[in-house]
Amino acid sequence: MKHEIPGSEASLVHEGQHHPISLYLKVWGYLFVLSAMSYMVDYMHVQGIVRWTLIILFMLLKAGLILSIFMHLARERLSLIYAILVPPLVLLVLVRIMTIEADYAFWTRAIFMGGGG
Repeated sequence: MKHEIPGSEASLVHEGQHHPISLYLKVWGYLFVLSAMSYMVDYMHVQGIVRWTLIILFMLLKAGLILSIFMHLARERLSLIYAILVPPLVLLVLVRIMTIEADYAFWTRAIFMGGGG
């Protein structure tokens, strides 16, 4: 007969991981506020790079909340978190490198070939 310490990993396996309902309500509230702020960016007619920066920031914050709480990623092992989060971050870095390269190719064509667009 095994004696398990309440709150230990072994007891969590048997009991399951349960979050209090107040945590879910807080996260839903945060998601609502972040969505409202995202809509306010359009409502206030914010334009240019500021608009896209704010929209992407709010999107990433909402995705982080959903991943950590609703998908229970906050309690996972670090290796699993890295396996889920690192590939999209690497893709973002590669996309950024491609945009720098595209700008370079565009301006090189415009300067040396007399056109570009």
